Amino acid sequence: MPFTVVIPARYASTRLPGKILKDIGGKSLLHRVVECVQASKADSIIVATDDPRIVVEANNIGVEVCLTDEAHQSGTERIAEVVTKRKIPTDTIIVNVQGDEPFMPAACIEQVANLLMQNPHAEMATLYTHLLETTEITDSNVVKVVVNNNHEAMYFSRAPIPWFRDEYEKEIYAATHLQNTFRHIGIYAYRAGFVQNLIEYPACRLEQIEKLEQLRALWNGHVIQTAQAVEVPGPGIDSEADLTAAREFVARQ
Repeated sequence: MPFTVVIPARYASTRLPGKILKDIGGKSLLHRVVECVQASKADSIIVATDDPRIVVEANNIGVEVCLTDEAHQSGTERIAEVVTKRKIPTDTIIVNVQGDEPFMPAACIEQVANLLMQNPHAEMATLYTHLLETTEITDSNVVKVVVNNNHEAMYFSRAPIPWFRDEYEKEIYAATHLQNTFRHIGIYAYRAGFVQNLIEYPACRLEQIEKLEQLRALWNGHVIQTAQAVEVPGPGIDSEADLTAAREFVARQ
């Protein structure tokens, strides 16, 4: 089954304004994200943006672009507008590859699309990896996910979950805990019709507390299928330090 990748790409990033157009080894951040997607088996790719400068860059790259409303509060809202404007059929698999993920493996893009295709009872699909360092356990920038026996998401949090009571109360963070703590990867697959439904829900209390939009789906009783990523993605770009690290990484290749 074919799938469409939509890349939400806004200009006004809070921590690093204009990051989507920042240069990484001679190519913009957007260009590198697009190249990751082009390496996958995506049937089509659409950049969803709110800024004419990003439209120009997308045109230079040679990828389809859709100019969306500046008022959108999330990438999901931006994708929903693309679905409406492009009249995408409701059963189409949409993969949301965020515009600040220049090292997202093509295998992960295909994996999350296939995961949703293979689980028709689920409305969304996403991926996770094991944590790599014990410092990530308490890092609020590292989003964790707990899954059930059916590999469905039970909860997402910035806090250490699950809580190893006997050790963590003594501030013991051991390497053995890493195999039981999953880092959520911010890539999603959903059917086009569900994207439209999801944005109709108001932001739930847990979403407002954690600042994690995916909690809205769980709050309203929807199933998010998960799987361990077949490859570990490289780091996303959230800050100037991340950008510097990405440039150094590319320079070493």
